[in-house]
Amino acid sequence: MRAILFLVVGVIGLVEALVPGVVVSAFTRIAYRDAEDAEARPWFRTVVRIEGAVLVLVGLVGLFRTARSAGSDDERSESVEPESND
Repeated sequence: MRAILFLVVGVIGLVEALVPGVVVSAFTRIAYRDAEDAEARPWFRTVVRIEGAVLVLVGLVGLFRTARSAGSDDERSESVEPESND
């Protein structure tokens, strides 16, 4: 479940990083009743792009740590041999 969450965060970040203008326009239409009058400042797209890059980084690091901890759990379970009742 955690891996799916990190994957979703990474995908959202990738969308923000690649097309910040579309993201800003979409959220402007959602947030304001009269979105035609609202206009973001020129630097805001850069901020959205940076936020997207940070989210991609968080998603990748989270996926890496999740996979690494799952791998170490598998190694621990393989190293413990079941007791034989001979």
